[in-house]
Order: sequence, then structure tokens, then C-alpha cells
Amino acid sequence: MKYQWIDEYLLNKRSVTKDLQSDWNWIRYHIGGKMFAAVCLDSDDKPYYITLKLEPEEGNFLRQQFEDILPGYYMNKQHWNSVKPDGEVPDDLLKDLLDKSYHLVLKSFSGKKQREILGLSCCGSDCSACSCFGSMCQGCNAANGKVFHAPAGKACPIYSCCVQKHKFATCLSCNSLPCDIWRGTKDPALSEQQFEATIQERVNNLKGK
Repeated sequence: MKYQWIDEYLLNKRSVTKDLQSDWNWIRYHIGGKMFAAVCLDSDDKPYYITLKLEPEEGNFLRQQFEDILPGYYMNKQHWNSVKPDGEVPDDLLKDLLDKSYHLVLKSFSGKKQREILGLSCCGSDCSACSCFGSMCQGCNAANGKVFHAPAGKACPIYSCCVQKHKFATCLSCNSLPCDIWRGTKDPALSEQQFEATIQERVNNLKGK
């Protein structure tokens, strides 16, 4: 298989697990317990398909563009696609398709469940890594955004906009990410450079990187 990077790439995505479905001899990659990608192995344990999920329109379009992208092998052929592991699909395109499959399956859960699976707040912060977690604050998800640094009795402005107003699971669904509301919640203890670094980290968290 020419895509030797695939296992490391997928396992580096946030909250991804993998197993071997021995009856099928498939290496499966899951988010929240649901498969979003698989490497199908033959009797000699050599890959013969990489299977992933796409929106039907995009999957159909790509099948017409690449002879190495086929309807999903032993899967729903409207939603799943199989890529030949030694074909001509460019590495960057395959990475993009795997990213889309990851997010497509993640979005099949409720917004609250998505945040629980990722272990993130709607803005991409990992509350468990905060020194205030468990003492001053139970975290954004448990507190419905009413965290220690929010106005008394109110949700954090980011949570209020993302979850309460727009009904998004996370800010990744917003075209304005990162927006002025994000920038308005800057910790004064951080320099501009440090703050920009935290923004990039949170965006990467939401993207599953």
C-alpha cells in the first residue's frame, strides 16, 4: 500500500480508536464507537481497499473522476466509498476525504454528545486541562457554559452564541471561526502571541488534529 501514513494520520485525530474486525479482516477506525474508515485486508493481510464515508453527491462525483474510487465494498453504496490502496488518488485528496468522513460520522451524534466524545467545549478548549477544573469549575459542558470566568449567572459569550443561539455542536460549524467573540474573551494574562497560539490550538482541536 502506498498510503503508509494512514494509520498514524487517523490515530492522531482526536478521540479516534481502532480495532480489528477479525471475521472480515478489516482494520476499523471509530469516533464515538462508530466506524468512519476501514482498511480492508486480504487473506495475506495486505490492504485491498480503504473505505470511508462521504456525502452521496461528492462520492458519486469522485467515482466519476477516479477509477480507483468505487462504491463502498460490503457497505451502503450511496454513502460509502472504497479507494484502491495502490491507485492514483493523491495523498492530499485522500487525507481530505478521511477528514470529511471523520466529521460526517461525528456529526451523526447530538451536539452535546459530540462535545462529550471530543472531550472539548464548543470553542475547542479542553476543560480537563484547566487548573480550575474540578474545583472552581466543572467545565463548560457540565455547566452549560456557565463557567467561572463568565458573567454571573450567564453562559460564556462563546457558548451562548454557538450552542444557545445557533444550535451548533461546536464553533467549527461557524463560517466566522475564529470570530470577534472569541477575541473578546482574551485572558489579560496572555500576550497577543500567546493568545493567538491558544486560538490556533483550539481550532486544531475542533478539526480533530
